[in-house]
Amino acid sequence: MNLIEYPDREFMALALADRIAAELGQALRAGGRASLCVPGGSTPGPVFDTLSGVDLDWANVAVFLGDERWVPESSSRSNTRQLRARLLHGRAGAAQLLPLYADTPEPEAALASLAQGIAPHLPITVLLLGMGDDMHTASLFPGADRLAEALAPDAPVLMALRAPGVPEARITLTAPVLAGALHTHVLITGAAKRAAVLRAEGLAPTEAPIRAVLPHATVHWAE
Repeated sequence: MNLIEYPDREFMALALADRIAAELGQALRAGGRASLCVPGGSTPGPVFDTLSGVDLDWANVAVFLGDERWVPESSSRSNTRQLRARLLHGRAGAAQLLPLYADTPEPEAALASLAQGIAPHLPITVLLLGMGDDMHTASLFPGADRLAEALAPDAPVLMALRAPGVPEARITLTAPVLAGALHTHVLITGAAKRAAVLRAEGLAPTEAPIRAVLPHATVHWAE
C-alpha cells in the first residue's frame, strides 16, 4: 500500500482528479478507450466536480459504479443519481454510463445482463474506491451473507450481497475484478479511516475487505 497524505481535502481532490485524468488520457492515447469505476457517497464528489470539466475523449470512456444499492435512480439513496449529478455533466457528460441497476424486485434476476455490459470494459483502467470505518469497500461488507464467495479468485463479475445493518440488497463488483484494475486509488478522510486502513494491512480480507485491493492501491488521505 502506498499512502499519500495531503494538507487538506481540497488539495487532495484536485491532485487526485489530475492523476485520474492523466491515467485515463494515457489509456485513451494508447488504446482508444478506457474505463473508470467509481464509488458512491459524498466523499468523491469534489473529485468528480473537477473531472467533469477535464478535456478528455470522454465519448470513449465507460463509467460505472463499483457497487449500487438496489433502489431506482429516483431514490435519494441511488449512487447512480449522485454520479449523474456530480460527474456525468459538462465534458464528462459524453461518457458512456454502464448501469448497475435494473427494474427487477431482486438484483439476482438482473446480475447476468448487467455483468454482460461491464465485462467488455475489463480490466478496469482506473478504479476509485472509498472505505468505511468497518473497512468495507464497494459493497464487500464484513459479515455480508456471501462475502467469502465475493472474495474468491473465481468470483463472477457481479454479485448481490446483503449485510446486517444495510437496509437494501447491494450489487457489487467482486474482489478479483477490483483487484485486477490497472490503476487503483482509495480515497479516505479523517483520523479514524486512516487508522482503519493501516490496521487492515494486518487482517484477512474477510475481516477487512479493503485488504483485497490494498497491495496494488494508492491510498489518498486528508484530515
